[in-house]
Amino acid sequence: RAVPALSALSRVLRLEQSRRTALMFPLQRLERHLAPGTDTAPFHLFEPGLAALQRAEALFTPGRAHAIDYVSSAVRMDHAPPPALPEVCFIGRSNVGKSSLIRALFSLAPEVEVRVSKTPGHTKKMNFFKVGKYFILVDMPGYGYRAPQDFVEMVEAYLQERRNLKRTFLLVDGVVGLQKTDHIAIEMLEEFGIPYVMVLTKIDRAGRGLLLKNVLGIQEFVKENTQGCFPQLFLVSSVEFSGIHLLRCFVAHVTGNLSAVEAS
Repeated sequence: RAVPALSALSRVLRLEQSRRTALMFPLQRLERHLAPGTDTAPFHLFEPGLAALQRAEALFTPGRAHAIDYVSSAVRMDHAPPPALPEVCFIGRSNVGKSSLIRALFSLAPEVEVRVSKTPGHTKKMNFFKVGKYFILVDMPGYGYRAPQDFVEMVEAYLQERRNLKRTFLLVDGVVGLQKTDHIAIEMLEEFGIPYVMVLTKIDRAGRGLLLKNVLGIQEFVKENTQGCFPQLFLVSSVEFSGIHLLRCFVAHVTGNLSAVEAS
């Protein structure tokens, strides 16, 4: 499978500035359209420089001494690989575009097989991917529509027992915003005291007005109703690669693979 052009930072940097900014920092594109006086602090909490973005891209690029591989799948915690490396997991409603996003993150390693199901709720296992000697990324089963019956037991056990879990990425459809099933997931993460971050997917399908409405609404919800959620939202499109480079960088940061200076 070929590497998509805009998956590589070097190609993004050749674009004219407004297009480049929209791809690398989608929140900045929206910021111009906010009403005067709107609190924009949560838009700028994680704004890494070029060196950090390049370091993160190197982590997601395989090499002779740096393999990126699918490791295994598990339906129970005793089937999971040993917790030897920092870990991040991705959870979200069925059909939120989770597997597509993970495939976009790993697009610089096209030999890594991330199965993208055409049937919502088809992913019924935890899938573990190893990124060299640096971290593990876990694709969790989708919840909601046609989710497996043992989903709650599987995910609850993982969240409570996985001591090497550094951050949970909760994916929310950028077109429809927070749904009832998302609120259940948020309550679970809050109850367990799990640090997490919200990622708005499919932003290429949402008009600017709708996306802005959803971003501000979710941002307000996070401020008023959560303790464990990182205040900055991450906006992504797995089709256009918007926000993918920034999300790679945040994953590198939370797994301890960027210095504090690089990440600031």
